[in-house]
Amino acid sequence: MTQSLKSLYTRDLNKLKTEIESYQNEEAIWKIDKNILNSGGNLCLHLVGNLKHFFGAILGKSGYIRNREEEFSLKNISRTELIKQVEETLNVVISTLDQLSEEDLAKEYPIEPLGYKMTTEYFLIHLFGHLSYHLGQINYHRRLLDVE
Repeated sequence: MTQSLKSLYTRDLNKLKTEIESYQNEEAIWKIDKNILNSGGNLCLHLVGNLKHFFGAILGKSGYIRNREEEFSLKNISRTELIKQVEETLNVVISTLDQLSEEDLAKEYPIEPLGYKMTTEYFLIHLFGHLSYHLGQINYHRRLLDVE
C-alpha cells in the first residue's frame, strides 16, 4: 500500500507543480473573480500546508507548524517559491511513507481531523482525494483566469 500511495502522491504533486508552472501570467496565479474565491496560489498553499501538517508534523514528527489561515490570506508568493514548497512537500510525503509499515497503516491515525477514529491508511487515502479535488480546481482556475 505504501508503494501505491507514494506513486499517487508523486504523480499528483508533480501535476500540481506543472499546473503552477503552466500559468502564462504569473500574476494570474493569485487572481479571483466573481464566484471564484480561492486563487490557484492559495489552493496550492493550502495543499502544501495540509500535507506538511498531516504527513510531516503528525506522522513524521517534523515539527512543522501549520498556519491554515495564511494558506488562504497570503498573496503574491512567487511561482518559484510555490514550486519549491510543492517539491518540499513531496519530499515530506515520501520520507514519511518510507517510515510507515503496513502495520502502521492499519493503526489508528493519531488525531481525529474528520471528527471520528480511522486508520492511518484510510486518512491517507482521504488526503489523496483532497489533493486531487483541489488540483482539479487549480486546473480550472488556470484555464478560466489565466487570460491575457
